[in-house]
Order: sequence, then C-alpha cells, then structure tokens
Amino acid sequence: MWRKHAARLHGPQRGRHSVVMCFELAQLVPSLSMIVLSQFWALPSCRYISTMLPSEEVSWNLVLNGTIDMTEEVGKNPNKMGKEWDDNELRLDSKRSGGHDFSSNIVLSSMRKSNNVETGLKQLNVLHENDIWRRWTTARDRQLLSASLQIRNAPVLRNLSGLHPPLYWNVSMFKRSYDLMERLLKIYVYKEGEKPIFHHPKLRGLYAAEGWFMKLIERSKHFIVRDARKAHLYYLPFSSGTLRTALHDKKSASVKDLEHYLADYVNLIKTRYHFWNRTRGADHFFIACHDWGSRITRHHLGSCIRGLCNANIARGFSVGKDVSIPVTYVRSGNDPIRDIGGKSASERDILAFFAGQLHGYLRPLLLQYWENKVPDMKIMGPMQRDVQGKAIYREYMKSSKYCICARGYEVHTPRVVESIFYECIPVIISDNYVPPFFEVLNWEAFAVFVNEKDILNLRNILLSITEERYLEMQYNLQRVQRHFIWHKNPEKYDLFHMMLHSVWYNRLSQMRPA
Repeated sequence: MWRKHAARLHGPQRGRHSVVMCFELAQLVPSLSMIVLSQFWALPSCRYISTMLPSEEVSWNLVLNGTIDMTEEVGKNPNKMGKEWDDNELRLDSKRSGGHDFSSNIVLSSMRKSNNVETGLKQLNVLHENDIWRRWTTARDRQLLSASLQIRNAPVLRNLSGLHPPLYWNVSMFKRSYDLMERLLKIYVYKEGEKPIFHHPKLRGLYAAEGWFMKLIERSKHFIVRDARKAHLYYLPFSSGTLRTALHDKKSASVKDLEHYLADYVNLIKTRYHFWNRTRGADHFFIACHDWGSRITRHHLGSCIRGLCNANIARGFSVGKDVSIPVTYVRSGNDPIRDIGGKSASERDILAFFAGQLHGYLRPLLLQYWENKVPDMKIMGPMQRDVQGKAIYREYMKSSKYCICARGYEVHTPRVVESIFYECIPVIISDNYVPPFFEVLNWEAFAVFVNEKDILNLRNILLSITEERYLEMQYNLQRVQRHFIWHKNPEKYDLFHMMLHSVWYNRLSQMRPA
C-alpha cells in the first residue's frame, strides 16, 4: 500500500496562486482602502514582484495564463524576495494572532468600502493567500523552497560517486537532495528537558535508533547551530523508550500519561520560543521507536515530522510528512558493524528462515503452515537468548536465501535490518508497513513483499523468483547495506545521514507556496 504514495513524493507541486493574487490586486487599486493597500504592498512577495516588473517585463496576464511560473522565478532568485524579511521577522511574529498577519477589522473595513461583492471577495482571498505565503518568509524558508525546486529539476547524472542506481526511484534527484542537505541544512536542538528522558541517548537494545541519532546530532558541528533563528529544523531530543520506562517506575504508564507529559514539554517550548507557533510545529521533528511512539505523539506533536519505527499507515502514519525509521538492534556501541556479511549465494542451501517470539496473530499462523513441513523452510519459534543461541540465529540468517520478516504485535521488526546485514533477502509480511527511506529507496530492488493473506502460498511465491532475479536482488542488498549502518563518526550515506535526509526531504515536500 505504501508504494501507491511513492510517486507523489518525488518533487514539490507547482503553485502560483499567491503571486497571481498580487497581480489581481494590482488591478483593484482604485477600489481598495489605502490602509489595506499599504499593508499588502508591504508584503515581501509583492515587493519582489514590483521590483521585477520594470526590469523583466513580467505582466500579470503572463502569470495568470501560465506563460510564466512565479514559483520557478522565486526559485531562481530566492534572495531577491526581500532581505528585509529577516530584519522584520521577530517584529512581525510578535504582531501575529493565531498565525494571521492581518486584522479582521481591516479586512472587513476594506470590503465594506468595495463597490461590489466580487471585488470584496477578491480582497479577502488576497489576504488569505498571503497569510499562507507569509509562512515561508524567512531566509531559511526561501533556501528550502529554492532547494526543493533544484531537486525537482535535477539533471540526469553520470558520475554517481558509488551510488547504485537500481536502488533508488531517481538516483539523480536523491544525490542532488543529499548534496543540498549537506551544504545547507542547519538544526537547532532544544536545551529544555531533563535526563534521562531528554538528552540521554541509549545506544543498545531495540530502541537504539533513538539513542544513536540523539548522540550524533547533538554533537554534530556541521548541522547544529546555537542561534535558533538560523535553523531550518528544530529537534525535540526525547526518547520514547526511556519515557515509557521512566513513567512505568512511577506506576504511571498509560498512553494518556505519556501524552500529557509530552504535551507539557511542547507547551514549555511554545512559551519560551516563537518558532513552534510560526509554523505550528511543522518544522520540528523527533525520533520515536517505542511501539507507542505513534500513539503518544499523534495529538500534541501530530504536526511535527515524526520519525517512527512503528510506521503503520493504518494507525496514523502520515506519508509525505512522517518518516519511517529502521528498527536496529545495536549489540555493541563500540563496534556497531561487527559480524556483518554472510555466505555467498551459491552456499546458501536454506530457502527461507524465521525464528522468534509468537507475537500477534500472524506468526502463529506462519508456524502452523510451515514449521517442520519441508526441509528447505526453517520456520521455528523462539530460540535460546544466550550467546550460543544468538550465534545459531545469525548462522541461519547467513545461510538462507530469504529471511521472513513477519510482523508481531506491530508492523515493524528488527529482522528487516538484520536480513540486510547478513545479506539474506528480506521477505516482508506486514500489511500497511512503510519501509524506511521509501521516499528514495526502491525496496522491491532488494526485498520481497508478501501480503499477510498469502502466507499459505509463501513457498510457491519464493520458488517463483528466478535464480537470475535472486542474484540481482542479493547484489543490490549488498549495495544498500551502507544506508543501514551506524558509525561512531558518521560517514556519507550511512544510517544517521539517511534518517536526517528523510526528515529534510519531507520538510522540502511541504515547501509549496500557495
């Protein structure tokens, strides 16, 4: 189901209504009150247009009939849209009420003075459209809008610096986006919040992605800025896993309790800073890998870019806004890439392997249909959790062609990343699961998706894959490993940078002037 949404994420939509309304208003000058006209032409979008008209001979008719796309013009000259925006940013924010820049009395006054209803409605539309436009009025927003246009118009590249094109929907767009992220992106990390829930990364266990990202982003000299006004994005540094356990120790572990705790934190941020209120949280993000991550953030943090391991589109995951985070067991903080790899394709004599707890409804069915049924399907329940048991588990993965990644109570499972590490083709059986980085990665190049209802036909589905196709997928799997590996010192295209890129990419997808 996630694949249906992939196409719409490959570049921002075009839009020109705000600019069109500027030109429409220019024709209504005689009927407007001076107070509305003076405030309207003080808007940077109209100042930008007024400076263009004499030199570039752009008429409002050209914009209206589509001859000139003002979105493109803005993208070509992002700094030309009024440097005074930056000087007046704090003053304008202080005058806002509920995100609107114009007094309703002024709007109604100007409409009463109009000669006809049509003119009055046009005036109201102008003010509404430019209220939306004003949301993209900082230098950082203009940089993001320009970057969005550059990515959409990325030329086809020949020199790809080691990137393997079949892994990506559009490798040229991905590289352009990644390069722009490295060059432009700046992040502010809120200092508020007490340990251990905030600013206290845990680097091992099932929720390690939260901790590794927190550790690496907080110490980053490249992406982090101390002046929040210079940031494109704002990071909320909490751990959903630690939040769950910390409140559990206080015998207060319901979903509502966790929601209220985070709501208090958001209210603190709102009162101390104006950045949340400027975008209603749209440029804020966090990483939450606990199963409850989606539920405890759906209300008070629902407008944020949510980095979720439990990326279930049937449970509120918003494609195009939220980010799917891989579940990563990191058993050694000192050596996170230890024991990666597996046997060659010719040495893998097991068709499919699964072992694990029988969580949820699907895994018991998997064992019912396939445990001890055929010799090339090694399907079993939980293995011993001691050192020897874990070694046997890894050896099975390294010796199998396909590794079954069946959902448990929730849609996500660490077996997806484990399969990638051990070069065993992941077979994802989890309806409504959005795989990590799907906005840029073509998962069908290195993974198999099976509907939950087709579990009885699992062996036939795997046998229908030709040897040529299997070898191609395993080769692709080896090439994609780099995107799922943590490094103590982040490396280009590694898991830290891919998570950050997903946040960056989804923020860019929102940069669409009205």
